[in-house]
Formats: sequence, structure tokens, C-alpha cells
Amino acid sequence: MPTPQAGKRLLIVHYSQTNQLTRAVDALLAPLRNQQDIELVEARITPRTPYRFPWRFLDFLDVFPESVYMDPPEIAPPNFDPDEHFDLIILAYQVWFLSPSLPMTGFLHSESARVLRGKPVITLIACRNMWLTAQAKMVATLAKRGAYVLDNIVLVDSAPAWSTFITTPRWLLTGRKEAFWKIFPSAGVSAQDIADTARFGRALRNALPSLPAQPKQALLQGLAAARVDPRYIASERIGHRSFLLWGRLLRALGPPHSTVRRFVLVLYAFFLALMIMTVVPITLFFAILLRPFVGERLKTAARHLEGPSGSNADRCTEYL
Repeated sequence: MPTPQAGKRLLIVHYSQTNQLTRAVDALLAPLRNQQDIELVEARITPRTPYRFPWRFLDFLDVFPESVYMDPPEIAPPNFDPDEHFDLIILAYQVWFLSPSLPMTGFLHSESARVLRGKPVITLIACRNMWLTAQAKMVATLAKRGAYVLDNIVLVDSAPAWSTFITTPRWLLTGRKEAFWKIFPSAGVSAQDIADTARFGRALRNALPSLPAQPKQALLQGLAAARVDPRYIASERIGHRSFLLWGRLLRALGPPHSTVRRFVLVLYAFFLALMIMTVVPITLFFAILLRPFVGERLKTAARHLEGPSGSNADRCTEYL
């Protein structure tokens, strides 16, 4: 294995269809660029078979079973040697059907993922609002690769959930994310939240010298890195169980793009719409109803799920 160079070497691996996640990565890395003691190696994942954006409706649904079961697509070899030394690795990923996006899954199961062994990892997520299951899958997969999550940064759409049920699909299927009808806000993570991601880069710049001396100790605590809304915990668990059942059925019917599978996907689309319109509101309603009885338990669960970086914001003024 090559001898580590002086200073710190960071590897950043990411994939973005809409460029939203790329802009977040750029904001995070901006304070780290042009530093004499920091070397950045950036690798964009390239699937052998590209994923179209904007999505066609059935193509979007057709990646659902493989996403949920993390069946890896083939990717082009990234622009780094998997046996190189890096002091820290940043994995930036989207959430597809409550799971890491398929291109990121492709990387995690590729030969290039040898680079992760023994390394601390910072995950950066950009999504609508549900990311807990995807991150649990990410943590488990990294553990199998011999890596561990040092910090987790989560950027979500801050618009009301009812509006994102319209704006997010509109964006995915048409490419249009702007506000419309004077009712629906712009889709996606706000420009301000993306710009503010630079605070994590500033904190990393100061913390990197202590990285070897403090293994497995989060570097980004106190920067509001990851906030969990307790109301979504139950909805996400119910949704993922449903995804597993339907995903198993659809995988059994045939490979992606097969005729029988696509016919059942149309039926699934109706089921999914019905679930979104009924199960999610009902779950949120009962979460509010039961809050006096289970509120503290949910808050405790949320704090645990926010780890290792947490939602505390007491250092934000120092780095924003």
C-alpha cells in the first residue's frame, strides 16, 4: 500500500442526478480547497447504464425493487486506486425508496469499495424528508466493508410535507422545481441550506489535525447536522415493510423492463398513491394523538437516530 503523504487526504465519492447533491458537496468542500495540508480527491460515480433525468414514470418505479434490496448496478471504475491511503472518506448520496441510491449501492459493492476498509466515513444525504432506513442500510453496509460512520449530515426539503408530495414528484418527472400556483414552494433543499453546508467544511478544516488522535469521535457535533422528526419514524418503518413485500414480488416477476413486471408496477403505483394518501396521514394523526403518552419515548428514539452528529446547534454561530 502506498505510504501516506504529509497532511490529510480526503476522498469524496458522490452521485447526483439533479445537481442538488453536487452543489451541497461543493459547499462542503469549499473551505477545504486550496489548503496546503489537505488533499481532496473527488470521484463521481458513473453507472454503466445511465439513469435518465427527468425520469419516465415507469422507469422510476422500475428501480424500486432493486433499490430496496440494494441489488448493485455495474459502475465504471472511479478515478482512484482502491489501495490508496485516505484519512477520511465522504460519501454523498441520494435516497431512493428509503434506500441509498442505486449508483451509491453499486459503488459500495464494487471492488473500488476496498478503499473503505478501516476508514472513518462522513455521510452526506440530500432527500425529501425520510432518510432513517437508508442511513441504517448505509451504516450496516459500511460495517461489512470494515468502515465506520464518523458523522452524518442530512439536508432535507424544509417545505411542508403535504406540499412535497406534489413538488417532489413533479420535479422528478418533469425536471421543473420552481414554485407554482402561489401555493407550492420550490422543490428540493433550499439554496440557503445548501450554502450553509459550508459550516461543516469549516469545522472539518479545524478538526482534521486531531482525527488520528480521536478515532470514532464525531467531528461535527453542535452543528445541527441531522435532525429527526419523531412523527416520521413510524411512517418510515411501515413504508419500508411494504416496500420489502412488493419488492420481493416484483423481483420474482422478472428483471427490470420486463412486460409482466411493468404491468404489476402500474397496480403498485395505485397502491403507493393510496398508501401515501391514507397510511401516512393516519400514522401522523396517531403520532399526534399519542404524543402525551409516548412523546418522551419518541424523542429519545429520535435523539438516538440523529447520532453520531446530532441536531444540537450550539456551535453553529462559530462556523456559519
